[in-house]
Amino acid sequence: MDNHLQALSAAVQHNCDIADAQHARNFTLCTYLLKMRELYRWEKGYSFQASLPKDELGEWLTRREQRWEELEDQSYAPIPIGDTAFNPFDTEAINRALLPSGLVYSGGVGGRSAPHFFLADLLSAEQRDGYPVLVANNEHARDLAAPPAMMLGGTVFVRRESLRRMLWEKIEEWNWKKKGSAMARSLGHYDFEQDFTAALEQMTDAETESVILHEIGECHAGAQLGPDWSDMLATVSGSRAEIVARAVRDHVADCSVALPRLLERHNTASLHFYFANFTAMRRATFPELNEAYRRWADDGQLAALAKEVATGKDRWTATALQMLDSYRKAPDNCANQIIELAPISCGA
Repeated sequence: MDNHLQALSAAVQHNCDIADAQHARNFTLCTYLLKMRELYRWEKGYSFQASLPKDELGEWLTRREQRWEELEDQSYAPIPIGDTAFNPFDTEAINRALLPSGLVYSGGVGGRSAPHFFLADLLSAEQRDGYPVLVANNEHARDLAAPPAMMLGGTVFVRRESLRRMLWEKIEEWNWKKKGSAMARSLGHYDFEQDFTAALEQMTDAETESVILHEIGECHAGAQLGPDWSDMLATVSGSRAEIVARAVRDHVADCSVALPRLLERHNTASLHFYFANFTAMRRATFPELNEAYRRWADDGQLAALAKEVATGKDRWTATALQMLDSYRKAPDNCANQIIELAPISCGA
């Protein structure tokens, strides 16, 4: 790593550490410990299948938490590139400076108003449905959460290394619990027993496309819902209403782009993986879709699933617009109305 990249990586990692210091407590204890283990694995360069030294891991965790205590009250630092110090959230300007040299950066805000930063090698840059899509590979700086994809300022960012790691974590979790027939069906499309590394790479290829489709759907949803949606989420940040609203927007995005295209392509491996990761709130707000998936898994007929996807686009777009209307009328008292607009099925 040359001196320029080393200094740049250190600056981005510093902001990642501040974000972790301020927001790592958002995770449950179990999730936190798993993510810390994988952050250690990434930082020290261990392979996925390598056993981690428990004593060294424990000492590292203690030192990291002590560092976070020192950083928690600090402000995010500018990103130095050449003679310019960039605002760390000015992703577009930073990438204008970095993309020609084969690097990609992102600094944005995710769930619970938690900032996320990363710096990585640029693998590819293309236009999809009129939106720029930047795919990153080898990461030089990252935070604890390391979301595998996000849409920021109309640009889709996909972090292939983080996606590969997330897939491995889900495979490991499934191997421990052996629960979830959807996950078993998805993994059945890849020969993990014969060649784990090659199978994981094949799955990463497939799910890179899936997350691109999801994020393009997010772009479409953003165009329909406008900037007030982000303001609404900020107003209800950290509440049940935020979780409900995010689930509804996921329905809008996926019924608009990802699910229709996966269905058109008969991409069964990715469809099974989608429903293996159909979160509790999405199942609770859209049980009809989950039931249609179960019917397809049982009888092999996609008609019911395709119907729910087709009607879901208009249904959830209308619901999201109603949520926005409630927010605009009473910004400080919209949380209960947001929850009421997406009734939750207890049996989902």
